[in-house]
Amino acid sequence: MAEAPLLQVSEVSLAFGGLKALEEVSFSVAPGAIKAIIGPNGAGKTTLFHLISGFLRPDRGRIVFQGREIQGRPAHEVASLGIARTFQLVQLFDHLTVLENVMVGRHRLTRAGLLSGALHLPWTRREEAAIRERAFACLEFVGLAERAAQPAGFLPLGLKRLLEIARALASEPTLLLLDEPASGLDQAETERLGELILTLRAQGLTLLLVEHDMSLTMEVAQEIVVLNYGRLIAEGPPRAIQRHPEVIAAYLGTDWQGDGATEREG
Repeated sequence: MAEAPLLQVSEVSLAFGGLKALEEVSFSVAPGAIKAIIGPNGAGKTTLFHLISGFLRPDRGRIVFQGREIQGRPAHEVASLGIARTFQLVQLFDHLTVLENVMVGRHRLTRAGLLSGALHLPWTRREEAAIRERAFACLEFVGLAERAAQPAGFLPLGLKRLLEIARALASEPTLLLLDEPASGLDQAETERLGELILTLRAQGLTLLLVEHDMSLTMEVAQEIVVLNYGRLIAEGPPRAIQRHPEVIAAYLGTDWQGDGATEREG
């Protein structure tokens, strides 16, 4: 018997006024897989992430995570179930240090409330020390440990994206959504990101990513979903997607040879 999907998106639709952002989109993500979502700007990729993570509610359709319907649940409740994400536009606390930003990511796993924290009870001090230790380990994993004491606002964009990943990992998610994680990274940083993604999968994490860097996508993804004007036009392994006529026409461009760095602009 085939293993049940970790995430199942079924006939999900959403419209903003008369504009159909997504129309009957269906796909699944297997446990331990890396799946990518690609498509032209405005295809509905980030909107889909907002629906999965609870920032938007679909007009129709179902989103099932680990056997539970999650469509329409608030974002904090979805996060508590084990879904973490990064954002296309980086969202950090610029006035906090790099380490403190990652510590915020442990919030759903903490027991201390406002009163117990204010009283500085022994167990709350132990918990804070454990949070700090785990957060620092996440920074080491993404290569930012040396910047732990630096204000997050001082980081260049590429490192802010890595910091967002570290903060998401601090929540110990089952499913990690990465929204354009390579945007703003140079070639060396992108290669490092690819290694991080593959390492996370080797550790048992399931990943769903939106990415415009096609070299990175083809390297790390086992399956790719292609959206165009809010509709799913193709799904399959990278090699099949590279040769799919409708994908080439809508997104990759007729001069695509399978090894380009980014998709055709347009």
